[in-house]
Amino acid sequence: MLGKNIINSPWVFSLGMFAMMIPGMAFSTYYMYFYVDHLGLPIGLATLARTIYLIWDAVNGPLFGYFSDKTRTRIGRRRPWLFVAAPIKMVMFVALFSAPQTLSDTGLFTWFLVTLILYDTLSGILWVNYHALFPELYRGDKERAKVSAIQNGMQIVAVLIGTAVTPLIFAHFGYMRMALLFGAIFLLIMWTMVFLVRETSLSQPEALPFIAAFRTTLGNGPFWILNIANSFAQTVNGLLSAGIPFYAKYVLGISDQQMPLFLASVFLSVVPMVAVWYVLIKRLGSVRAWRLAFAMYGLSVLPLLFVQNLAQGMLAGVVVGFGMSGFLVTPGVVGARIIDLDALKTGRRREGVYMSVAGFIQRSSGFLSAVAFYVAGRLYGYESGTHPGPQADAAFRFLMGGVPLLLLVVSFVVSLVFRLPEAPPSGVSEDVETAES
Repeated sequence: MLGKNIINSPWVFSLGMFAMMIPGMAFSTYYMYFYVDHLGLPIGLATLARTIYLIWDAVNGPLFGYFSDKTRTRIGRRRPWLFVAAPIKMVMFVALFSAPQTLSDTGLFTWFLVTLILYDTLSGILWVNYHALFPELYRGDKERAKVSAIQNGMQIVAVLIGTAVTPLIFAHFGYMRMALLFGAIFLLIMWTMVFLVRETSLSQPEALPFIAAFRTTLGNGPFWILNIANSFAQTVNGLLSAGIPFYAKYVLGISDQQMPLFLASVFLSVVPMVAVWYVLIKRLGSVRAWRLAFAMYGLSVLPLLFVQNLAQGMLAGVVVGFGMSGFLVTPGVVGARIIDLDALKTGRRREGVYMSVAGFIQRSSGFLSAVAFYVAGRLYGYESGTHPGPQADAAFRFLMGGVPLLLLVVSFVVSLVFRLPEAPPSGVSEDVETAES
């Protein structure tokens, strides 16, 4: 019999984030680099594949969230989805990094498109169901801030593995073996987390009808503002992750073997800063801390416009890590409050629908990221690793510094119009700060 201190503990729940982020960061950091710079897929075709995927994702994401809310089993609503989707995702992660180098541009485009759609669909199922557990298992801003801090501390460790360790592995063993290793680690840890959590809302009333569920969700003003602001900042996360290998190669002029030093400078600094943001949430309230995170993140990307070598790049990376940490910790706490208030209004906890619609809104960041890559390439003449053009350094300096600054200014401005009710009624969320102005 497992001890009560283990079941649903913040550390056990955070294992899910750790598991997902290892292959997730290896994917988001290196899949464009693998296909465009390593295999030579033209950046226009890579952008087209990502656009087609996003159209598909617009349909499947909300559907999976709704079906998750409707699921009724003896082990809960979310756990069956997590258990089944995990091994399929592992297979698709390996397939994504196993594209034959002998394929034509058309064949490579097709392989990229199909594996991208399947991999990210499984990732979406896991992401929605995992995050739907958070507002259900933990109540009150203080408890949620604590769980979020632990979760994001483990996330950063996984990010370091998925980014800084990845080039060392594929340099010695190749991309496919890297994917096999990370896929196996993901599956083992994810299934461990699923086994050690217990859902608390098995007696939930029947879910709202499909149209009513989405009409109520889409009519929630604070929910829209929260996720629109987050989507622009999420684009920055995607740009920084996918752009780091290009930035290291063309701006800093370093090799794949030196790349982990630059990556470590970014993500190691995030770890201690997670604790700082936990304290800020307690002192400022979740909404004010969330706004501050956008402002600090925007300032932190400025040095990337000016650095010239690895040493300067590492110092700039430390600054970026501080800015990034705030955005990793604060949005989940604010979003959970919105779900609490919706549960009070409707009498049903609908984390699945909310998380899937939030994911859909924020998935627009994938489209913005793809467009930013394409525009930067066109402006400065970069096409692929075989045809980088004469201004590749300027292209990726602009992509990593200029574009993120503009996007984070938008996030901050949008966050200023966010409002929540003065005080959620008792029982919905404990120790919640009054609404921030």
